[in-house]
Amino acid sequence: MRTATPPFKFDIQDVLRRARRLAAGSLGDITLTLPFVTMAVHPRDKEKQVARELVIRLEDRRVLTAWECCDGCIDQALASRQEIRRLLVDKQVELADTQDGPLYTLLDAMALGIRQFLTFEQRLTAPGAQSPDFSGSRRPEGTRQAYFDALEVLRGHLSRCLGQIAALAGMEPPNDGIIVHYQGAWQLEAYQDPQLTDGVER
Repeated sequence: MRTATPPFKFDIQDVLRRARRLAAGSLGDITLTLPFVTMAVHPRDKEKQVARELVIRLEDRRVLTAWECCDGCIDQALASRQEIRRLLVDKQVELADTQDGPLYTLLDAMALGIRQFLTFEQRLTAPGAQSPDFSGSRRPEGTRQAYFDALEVLRGHLSRCLGQIAALAGMEPPNDGIIVHYQGAWQLEAYQDPQLTDGVER
């Protein structure tokens, strides 16, 4: 069972600043949203191709398609998160010549979310809190609940980003498993309110 309050908040201010520059500098036929930002974009053919591949590859990842109920489920979700992280890095390398585009921005938002989840996880496994090796002695109830809550926040972030990538690809958002529950509005309480200083009015 999940608690109502997110256990940490994403700080994606740098990504949002770039997204707002995209919104101010382009008129496109596809509307994308991130927390606090809406932008109309016109993706390049290469971005559409990579976006289609990402949707296909990510739609069956464990962390995006099932809720956790035990330590084993948590372990599977953490492994799935690492697979997603590797895929994102590979695709960012592939898009190195289009870093100013909308897809790279969405991938950066996903990668940043995973990194900040890792920072939260490190606090859970810090010396004096709990050893990161849970074999033999499973996670204490409070630690397990913290993982449930944090994975829920991460799942929502990644799933909504993937929904935007699907829009960029001209595809329907994935609708298998539980990912369909995260295709609505962004969970703004899971994000730090950005203090944008790039001169663009909110």
